[in-house]
Amino acid sequence: MERTGAEVIIACLKEQGVNTVFGYPGGAILPFYDALRDSDIRHVLTVHEQGAAHAADGYARASGEVGVCVATSGPGATNLVTGLAGAFLDSVPVVAITGQVARAMIGRDAFQEVDITGVTMPVTKHNFLVKHPAQLADTIRLAFTIARSGRPGPVLIDIPRDIQTGLAPYAPCEYKKNYAKEKPIDNKGQLLQAVQVINAAKRPVMLVGGGAISADASEALTLLAEKASIPVVSTLMGLGAMRGDHPLFVGMTGLHGLERANRAVQNADCLIAVGSRFNDRVTGDRSLYSQGKTVIHMDVDPAEIDKNVASGIGVAGCLKDNLSLMTEQVESAKHEDWWRELGGWPLSTGEGKSVGVMKQIDAVLRERDVIVATDVGQHQMWTAQHVKINGPRRWITSGGLGAMGFGLPAAMGAQFACPDKEVVLIAGDGGFKMTGQELFTIAAFNLPITVIVLNNSGLGMIRQLQEALFDSRYMSCELPFAFDFVLYAAAFGLKGRRLQADDDVKAALTEAMALKQPNLLVIDVPPEERVMPMVRPNATLNEFISFPAGEKK
Repeated sequence: MERTGAEVIIACLKEQGVNTVFGYPGGAILPFYDALRDSDIRHVLTVHEQGAAHAADGYARASGEVGVCVATSGPGATNLVTGLAGAFLDSVPVVAITGQVARAMIGRDAFQEVDITGVTMPVTKHNFLVKHPAQLADTIRLAFTIARSGRPGPVLIDIPRDIQTGLAPYAPCEYKKNYAKEKPIDNKGQLLQAVQVINAAKRPVMLVGGGAISADASEALTLLAEKASIPVVSTLMGLGAMRGDHPLFVGMTGLHGLERANRAVQNADCLIAVGSRFNDRVTGDRSLYSQGKTVIHMDVDPAEIDKNVASGIGVAGCLKDNLSLMTEQVESAKHEDWWRELGGWPLSTGEGKSVGVMKQIDAVLRERDVIVATDVGQHQMWTAQHVKINGPRRWITSGGLGAMGFGLPAAMGAQFACPDKEVVLIAGDGGFKMTGQELFTIAAFNLPITVIVLNNSGLGMIRQLQEALFDSRYMSCELPFAFDFVLYAAAFGLKGRRLQADDDVKAALTEAMALKQPNLLVIDVPPEERVMPMVRPNATLNEFISFPAGEKK
């Protein structure tokens, strides 16, 4: 059976269970769009291709399925790069489909020609340039397999225009959910060693990362922690892997982690790391991170074992299965002395009006089955510290790349993935301005997202770093121009409201979410407030910065 290449792409997407794609048309991808018109796949036209990539990312994080974004050649394709890099560093399954100039024009500096496979090679799990029609269907299927298997990640498929318009062979292939299931790894020896270490430990701690969520291992890790009474801390990406209100959950660890969580890791004699790559924001000084403790590193990707932190025991393979096997063998424990010691350490999450605002937001959200998305900056850390994330895939944030502008389009993608859930975005004024134009898309589809902008009229995290590292020599971190966010929302036909940090944020947020339609809350917060605690650069996790009370210079 032969179809046009564009029709083959549509058929393969349908095979993979794709019902939503995010994109922006252009000349080299127009044959695909013509075929898409006759399909029942929903196309979400974003305002910018970067928004399409972040939306596909948010869709994937919230649903656990592969997110799909589409762009044309040249600038359309290059505008996807930031989103693909974010998905790559956070191990999110995304497939990007880009149009390319006709094969005869490749390498001739044709209009809107860019070597996008070369550009994206460092920030994709794999990428393909389809060179022959006979390769098209199998390439698309392979791309989805690669994106979702093992350690998930983004894959790009670059398809020349003449392959889209010409005929290509197609034979239907039924997609099966376990199509990409990994072969089991024989870990019996390592698991036995790990169990022995856990049983002998007096001060165990479990560190959960984003890999635990990708592996659907939340229940398995919770059962292990409960059986052995192990305190659980989380990386930024691992929030929600254990419910934030669980009595064993201590909080986020790392650069802006809670003091109690950081001291727990520092003083542990056994650290069970589940799906964490030991990012530098998590470890502080890596050479000192594992001192005095046995590190049991569990990860689906064998390449991560011993890459950043030397582990005493490395357990590669399926996290869910390996955790379940460990739970069967570990001994029940109470660790009363260890818990008593933990309780003596302060949380030390800082004070101020911004923290007060976050506590009011948490009071509303913790009672709801809500997906919380953030942009990147101080608000992101305050949210991670103070808002309880009560379940996996309810936390959407840019961790590894830390891409400002991620929040709004990612929240949009999450809402498309989970239309029955409430989605709340918490952003800063700096990041929101980068992709705020996606309010157009949100308004067009009437997505009931509540957007909260913490407005400190500046780049708060940059200001804080300039205080900590550059003797308060502020430069390009203040945005004092009185931008009217409420009027901006009104331009898209959306309701908006401006509050002060001292106002009743809890009541305002409750009213906003009750609208069941897109809306904006702007909350003015003091620009001088900082995210605390903050670990000293190149130090251990229990060494914190004390900010001087110096004047701006």
